[in-house]
Amino acid sequence: MKHRFVTKNKIYIILIAMICLTFTACGGGSSTAASSDSGGGGENSSGGTFESEYHDAEFHEDSAEGDGEVQVDLSCVSDGYFGVVAKSDSRLKLQVIKDDETYTYDIEQGSEQIFPLQCGDGTYNIKVMKNISGNSYYELYVTSADVKLDDPLAPYLRPNVYADYSKDSDCVKKAAEMAKESGAESDFVGKVYQFICDKVKYDYDEAKTVESGYVPDPDEVMETGKGICFDYASLAASMLRSQGIPTKIIFGYVAPDNLYHAWNMFYTEEKGWTTVEFSVNPGDWTRVDLTFSANGQNADFIGDGSNYQDVYQY
Repeated sequence: MKHRFVTKNKIYIILIAMICLTFTACGGGSSTAASSDSGGGGENSSGGTFESEYHDAEFHEDSAEGDGEVQVDLSCVSDGYFGVVAKSDSRLKLQVIKDDETYTYDIEQGSEQIFPLQCGDGTYNIKVMKNISGNSYYELYVTSADVKLDDPLAPYLRPNVYADYSKDSDCVKKAAEMAKESGAESDFVGKVYQFICDKVKYDYDEAKTVESGYVPDPDEVMETGKGICFDYASLAASMLRSQGIPTKIIFGYVAPDNLYHAWNMFYTEEKGWTTVEFSVNPGDWTRVDLTFSANGQNADFIGDGSNYQDVYQY
């Protein structure tokens, strides 16, 4: 099912909805990012240095559990993610449930896919569901994981199904180039922001034809230079995360017209700064809406985030 939003005869955004199951949002975290592979960094005129870090996410076949159709890897739940490989003669869905929070995803059959554990510590129930007919599914495989995150920011530092990248991705290589030229986290984030605003234009043709289940390819978005709000958010998250900046992909509603939209939030402990259409608040999640900024939309949508209502976080 797709949603088209029109305000004053302008189509602002279009976004797929996640199928017929109930979703609720989860809270974010606030701590320093865990270290992994170190990257490069630059030094600015004030002497500050940004040290980039790459945090990977992989499916470990030797640790996976399951049956002939489904394999689930829970070996990295403390890092905020798990992996799934599944194949069937019918459409498959993944359902991740913690307390009263439920997230549902499409499964790309036969592919190793990474999914976030973004609802904090606790027990997650994981269900792989097989389509019977229409919107009816039955539980093909069910398991659970008791999660205690090593870092509350961990789910937002790694690739997943909605921010799908690797060290070999073009967007990661571009981000690494920017990181080497950056003297601070805020400097790097500003470079990524400006690059996407300059590079990517809103794709009205895609907006008219996008189907439920659409998932962005960040490299393709960068190569073609066009996309919808989900594409902007995915590319930004991929580039920022790949250099150690915790970044969320958010789905929700934007006032004053209650538009359904996708945007980003990133985390930094740096001193607050403001540039063009967004601001960074020290020690807090800060909203970055690249779609509206890049396409010159109403500046009323950009601000302290009070007009944004989070629904889903990835």
